[in-house]
Amino acid sequence: MRYELYYWPEIQGRGEFVRLVLEEAGADYVDVARARGGENKMFALMQRAKLKNAPFAPPFLKVGNLIIAQTANILLYLGRRHRLVPASEAGVYWTHQLELTIADFLVEIHDTHHPIGSGLYYEDQKKESKRRARDFLANRVPKFLGYFETVLARNKTGFLVGPRATTPDFSLFQIVEGLRYAFPKTMLRLQRKYPRVVALHDRVAQRPRIAAYLRSERRIPFNQMGIFRHYPELEGS
Repeated sequence: MRYELYYWPEIQGRGEFVRLVLEEAGADYVDVARARGGENKMFALMQRAKLKNAPFAPPFLKVGNLIIAQTANILLYLGRRHRLVPASEAGVYWTHQLELTIADFLVEIHDTHHPIGSGLYYEDQKKESKRRARDFLANRVPKFLGYFETVLARNKTGFLVGPRATTPDFSLFQIVEGLRYAFPKTMLRLQRKYPRVVALHDRVAQRPRIAAYLRSERRIPFNQMGIFRHYPELEGS
C-alpha cells in the first residue's frame, strides 16, 4: 500500500526524519504537499470535521484509512513494518526513547532562532536568539551529542540499537547534517569529540538508498525557513 506523507513542501523540517526512513525502506510513498494542490489536500485532511483522529500539525502519514501524526510516532510505526526497530518489546521502547530524545534536541535547535515565539520573525527576536544560541552551543550540543556518543560506545556495533540500523540512526544522521549547516564553525570544532556519532553519520550517508536519495531532487536543500538555519551571527561571526 502506498504511503502518503503530508508535510510542508519547502523545507526538510520534521518531515525529513520520516522521508529518510521511507527512503531506506524502499517504500512506495508520495510527498503529497509537494504536488500541485497538495497543500490544500493537507489542510483539508487536518480540518475534516468528522475525522476523530485529525492531526494537530504535519508531519503525518496516511496509510489507507490509518492516519499517524508526530514524527517519533510515525517512525515507530514505520520501523516496526520495515524491520527498522528490534523485535523485542524492550528494544521497541528503547528505540522509541531515543527518537523522543532526538525530538527534544530538535526543539532546542529550533529555539536558537525562535526563542521567544514561533509567530515572530527571527529579526524580531535576534538579541534573544544570540543569547540562546550561545548557551545551546556551549552546553546543550555537547550534552546531547555526548549522550549519543555514550550510547554508541555501550552498544559497540556502530549503531545505536542492536547489530543493525534502526530508525534513530537515520534521525541522528539528520541531526548532524543539520547542525553542520546551521553551525558549521562550531561543529568543525566540536565533532572531533564525538567520533562514534560522526562515524554513524558517515555510515548512514553511504547506505545505497540513502546515498541515492541525498543526490536526488527529492532531498530538499537546507534553507532559512526550516528548523536548521544558518545565521552567522549566532556563532559569533
